Amino acid sequence: MTDEHLEPTTEPEETAPETPVETDAALVSASVETMPVEPINPDAAAVPAWQQNRLDLSPVYNAVGAVKNELRKVIVGQGEMMDLLLAALFCNGHVLIEGVPGIAKTLTAKLMAKTLDVGFSRIQFTPDLMPSDVVGTTVFNMKTSDFTFNAGPVFSNIILIDEINRAPAKTQAALFEVMEEQQVTVDGTTHDMRQPFFVLATQNPIEQEGTYKLPEAQLDRFIFKIKVKYPELSEEKEILRRFRSDFSMSVKNEVKPVFSDAGIAQCRKLVEQVQIREELLDYIAAVVHHTREHPDLFLGASPRASLAILKASKAIAAMSGRDFVTPDDIRYVAYPVLNHRIILTPEREMEGFDTKDVVDDILKKIEVPR
Repeated sequence: MTDEHLEPTTEPEETAPETPVETDAALVSASVETMPVEPINPDAAAVPAWQQNRLDLSPVYNAVGAVKNELRKVIVGQGEMMDLLLAALFCNGHVLIEGVPGIAKTLTAKLMAKTLDVGFSRIQFTPDLMPSDVVGTTVFNMKTSDFTFNAGPVFSNIILIDEINRAPAKTQAALFEVMEEQQVTVDGTTHDMRQPFFVLATQNPIEQEGTYKLPEAQLDRFIFKIKVKYPELSEEKEILRRFRSDFSMSVKNEVKPVFSDAGIAQCRKLVEQVQIREELLDYIAAVVHHTREHPDLFLGASPRASLAILKASKAIAAMSGRDFVTPDDIRYVAYPVLNHRIILTPEREMEGFDTKDVVDDILKKIEVPR
């Protein structure tokens, strides 16, 4: 990431007044000092003197380092997935993780939940799972002769939905309201979710037996769809060396909570205050608008995608230690935000095109603000 596209301004942009930040005692572990956090975007450059931060982003930066240090006790590689999971948490969004079996999708999600000092619930989606098994149901209490609501496993802070595409459409639809509005309505009564509320879902794109394709409306409720790849050769060698005498992965027990609900709320407020110039807002709008006119796309992205790019780029900037968004932050999150919201034309699908090819083409064609 270079700073040639950023121009110093004589008048600061209007922003919320800076307030003193108190670091949560459970926010940062001692391991932060031993393993510094690398820049989120590999192209990031040093911040010029005239662009010193107006916000104290140390709670965000240190929290990222603390969580990553805990995850690295078990996980080898998968740095981009860790970054995007944390960015989604700071944006109050949800994440769909897609990849072939055995590449630590579920393990990473479980361990990340373990680093957060909040409630955790796992739901294994199966073909016979009913909506009431997810959100809960109203039952008759014989002792009180009254109906009471029994909350389902979705009533927690971090929700891991494993193999989300194995449940039928009616069970997937039970997540529509809770993921978008963070509430559940059962028998005319609305129940609000506790904060933070973060859904992590996994799916296998290869196996089709006994699976149900997620509808577009369901996919649109995820801020990111992270496509996890196989590890590099060096990473796979490291995996073998790390667990050659630890078949049960007992090192998982060493992962400790380092981030509290108060710390998450604090970081979310700081991310909201990250600055973004008007030209970059126009850039985001142009990228998303172009998906609706691209000849290779049958379906383009909605304004929800524009807002997702805005929020995610702010989170990535804060995680990199900057209180301002750059075009590279927007380009970094564009594909994870758009890849599950756009649909290729049948002709391009048959030719073997991928949505990444289209997103890259759009980013190349649209002029980057200077």
